[in-house]
Amino acid sequence: MRKSHFIPAALLVMLTACNSGADNKTAGDSTATDTSMKMSDSSMHHMDSSSAVAPVPAIPAGAKVFFKNLKDGQSVTSPVKVEFGVDGIKLDSAGKLKDGSGHHHLLIDAGDSLALGTVVPKDSTHLHFGNAQTQTEVKLAPGKHKLTLQYADGIHRSYGGQLAKSITVDVKK
Repeated sequence: MRKSHFIPAALLVMLTACNSGADNKTAGDSTATDTSMKMSDSSMHHMDSSSAVAPVPAIPAGAKVFFKNLKDGQSVTSPVKVEFGVDGIKLDSAGKLKDGSGHHHLLIDAGDSLALGTVVPKDSTHLHFGNAQTQTEVKLAPGKHKLTLQYADGIHRSYGGQLAKSITVDVKK
């Protein structure tokens, strides 16, 4: 009789223990899924909490980002091809902090820039290009859209308005 009560109790304890981490796993899984869509660097946004975070690297004099193929106010059709340009600072993959380098992020209808040091969110309006990509295609609904090219360091911290460029495009049907 004792044995028959022990097995269900043990199963209940094991299920409870497994479920206590389910929410964390789900959150991690969605990040891993999103990350694999644009980047293979699984260390994105993950840092060892025991290590001190270095300051955002200095921006080299004269560094700038720009849209290579789009002009402010341009009429386009969807999907929109967007080519990213950068001068005066090295384009590099995400994952490690390296002085004088960074990678692109595309903000869609999400403002002019992110404050210096702010980690760029990862969602449908903040696209990451941590494999040092220099172009993409985005599907946009008809109408006016603000596109902002935001440069960030190796751990996705914004270089602020100094390395951002915004334009508006008019997507025609």
